[in-house]
Amino acid sequence: MYGSQMASDSNRHIIDTHGPSMRVYQVWKGSNRFFLEGRLIFGPDVRSLYLTLFLIVTPVILFSAFVSQTPIHHRHSLGNLIVVICVIFTIYVIFLLVLTSARDPGIIPRNQHPPEPEGERDWGPSHTDNRGGAGVGAGAGTGTGPPTKDVMVNGNVVKVKYCQTCLLYRPPRCSHCSICNNCVERFDHHCPWVGQCIGKRNYRFFFMFVSSTTMLCLYVFGFCWVNIKKIMDVYHCTLWRAFMKSPISGILILYTFIAAWFVGGLTVFHLYLITTNQTTYENFRYRYEGKVNPYDRGCIGNFVEVFLSRIPKSKNKFREKVKGDSSSAFNSWRSLGHPNPMSPPEMNKTSIDMMEMEMEMGKRQPVGAEDFEDIRSQMESVGMEARHRNWEITPDIQMLASEFGMEYGSTPRQKIHGSL
Repeated sequence: MYGSQMASDSNRHIIDTHGPSMRVYQVWKGSNRFFLEGRLIFGPDVRSLYLTLFLIVTPVILFSAFVSQTPIHHRHSLGNLIVVICVIFTIYVIFLLVLTSARDPGIIPRNQHPPEPEGERDWGPSHTDNRGGAGVGAGAGTGTGPPTKDVMVNGNVVKVKYCQTCLLYRPPRCSHCSICNNCVERFDHHCPWVGQCIGKRNYRFFFMFVSSTTMLCLYVFGFCWVNIKKIMDVYHCTLWRAFMKSPISGILILYTFIAAWFVGGLTVFHLYLITTNQTTYENFRYRYEGKVNPYDRGCIGNFVEVFLSRIPKSKNKFREKVKGDSSSAFNSWRSLGHPNPMSPPEMNKTSIDMMEMEMEMGKRQPVGAEDFEDIRSQMESVGMEARHRNWEITPDIQMLASEFGMEYGSTPRQKIHGSL
């Protein structure tokens, strides 16, 4: 009677206890890195941001400390203003960098299953799963759809491809990033300097970051030359002697000249892409010269689309709790680094068979401490897994638990050791 009552209490405790809740970012199938509990999403190469920040902040510190005060020995207020403008400009550039790197670039949620062959739209995901592919079947190589489809875009036929990884037909201008392992809407490229894909939701900020960095380089470059010119006038020396008197100015002039060519070239190139409504991926892959660009709305319309249109909301809720049955939760548990070749029922049955065999062999015989520890550890592992998965407790398990005093919160070791 005591054993049956104890088993009933244990069963009720298991049923009332729920496993730890998982969120989307914790079971994400892509290669992204998440921070602040899923509020910030970066690419797998997020560490490159340290180098980018170093390349931006270091010359600004050198300029503010050694260069900005030199050309105006008798007008310190103007020198302070030059420093303040430079610092504010730098903060603005870093803010744009964070907006580009730490947000969803336009990731399309994966499907749990391949799309239905009939009755679906010409493009886009069907039965999308906001869990980011945490469900069963969201794996590579399981799709069975045709490789391409023809869709109409502004009266032009455009082929869209089927993604074997995300199990969906990619919308027009969408591509799968091999680095982040996601399909990104209006995919432009993956930028290692910002550690993120550039897509529909962050392209605007990426262009503003590149163009603002160009202007910051030109700002430092110009005032360094002003400093050199002032030194030449004050000391009546040559250009070389002026560089010797202010070597930091010479270093920054060389550095900002090279950097301005790099980021300035990117700015000009993306201005061309914006005016023609192309992406970097389309420009290198399709080459619309001599062809009709189905996305071109004219120069003004293209600028309006990039800079004045409303940025769509993310299609992924990274902090949403994962919903699904025990099988999907088990797959999510495995994806977090707990591989197990057996399914939950098989694992449960195997553990029970092992315990029943040991009990049958030890029936009518005293149970040793070492044997009991093995049986106890197996019983506890089954109980913990049952609590985590909310499995139904069978009469066999209840009988075994009651016989060994395995009520949750009890001390079976003391009970057995007391009888030995």
